[in-house]
Amino acid sequence: MDLNRRVAYNVLLEIERNDAYSNIELNKQIDIHKPDSPAFVRELVYGVLENKIYLDYVLSHLIVKGLKGVKKQPLVLLRMGIYQLAFMNSVPEYAAVNETVTLAGKVARGREGFINGVLRGYIKNKQDITLPSAVQDTVYYLSVKYSFEPWIVNLWCEQYGKEKTEEIMKACNETPKLSIRVNRLKTDVDSLKESLSELGFRVEKGKLSENVLFVQGTGLLETEEYRTGMFSVQDESSVVAAETLSPKPEDKVIDMCAAPGGKTLAMAELINNRGYIKAFDVYEHKLELIHRESERLGITCITTDQGDGTVYNESLECWADKILVDGPCSGLGVIRRKPEIKYKKLTDNGKSLAEKQLAILENACRYLKAGGYMVYSTCTINRIENDDVADEFIRRHSNFEIEYRKQFIPGLDETDGFYICRMKKKE
Repeated sequence: MDLNRRVAYNVLLEIERNDAYSNIELNKQIDIHKPDSPAFVRELVYGVLENKIYLDYVLSHLIVKGLKGVKKQPLVLLRMGIYQLAFMNSVPEYAAVNETVTLAGKVARGREGFINGVLRGYIKNKQDITLPSAVQDTVYYLSVKYSFEPWIVNLWCEQYGKEKTEEIMKACNETPKLSIRVNRLKTDVDSLKESLSELGFRVEKGKLSENVLFVQGTGLLETEEYRTGMFSVQDESSVVAAETLSPKPEDKVIDMCAAPGGKTLAMAELINNRGYIKAFDVYEHKLELIHRESERLGITCITTDQGDGTVYNESLECWADKILVDGPCSGLGVIRRKPEIKYKKLTDNGKSLAEKQLAILENACRYLKAGGYMVYSTCTINRIENDDVADEFIRRHSNFEIEYRKQFIPGLDETDGFYICRMKKKE
């Protein structure tokens, strides 16, 4: 039995059973089992996740009774097998079938013959399986082709049009570049670029932020540069959100929804570790991530506390010069990194999330000094959670004005999907 495929199966089954986060579960399983080809494991896991609806569509043409009666273990194996046959040119057909059947003998005993028959049926009949008609039902066609829940396709078609929606969906299925935020407390962009290049990494400077580098190569997080806190992994659009708030040394800053802390730490570096940053999150255990990273990066200006962003804290009234509200959202902008988000159900297109986001803004604005700035950001591509929330907040608060806003979109901006809106509280 191939250990690489077994680890990929473990990850996919855990996601299917318990809604595990793909990136966290992958790192966990690879660390435990130490497969000889982590790159193969990641390709197989993310490939199956990114194409799950399409793979099930194919399987529905091969299984007479449909997928309803197929248990999760054989279903995960079938998806893995079909993905290898359909997309992984480096895997011979016999290997894709035989290794999947062998693995079935360990984790789905009694279903080996069924799985073997379905996979061989695909090899024999794959030319007869075609996509649904784009003319008859555009939403169904796009849903199957790019493996997105129909509600997301509908939402984006309404907001961006069919052509742009397809561009976004295609970009969301592509592997993102790895971007890192340079810790200027310990180094500078050119020095780090040179150091990583000497180690064999391909490095280029960011396009939107002077503090970002794009890096290609394996073992980046095992380098001395990472261990000593010279950089952090963070998407460029997320770094830009912190930079848009533009905190200055000695500023008093509040991060209302801080964990896991990327933007909090970016702001601490921007103020040269001189100032006061209060980081709140509703989950206390997540704040521990900020403590660990602060120690690695050499940051001491952050204090953390558990707190619900919708609940008023009298001690913070008019305390802050700058406030960041990176609100809880549908996450539709980070599908490139967490493809399982494509299959989450939202019956109201994000309206309940928008209500919570607005409630956090309503609370946060009371903590801001006159003349201060507040940035509202999300990692989604949904106007209901973005522009609509910002506009409603401004409608309710005439003492605030919007100075800047931007919707970053995968495929168009070469970043995650990210929304940033900077507001000023008038004097």
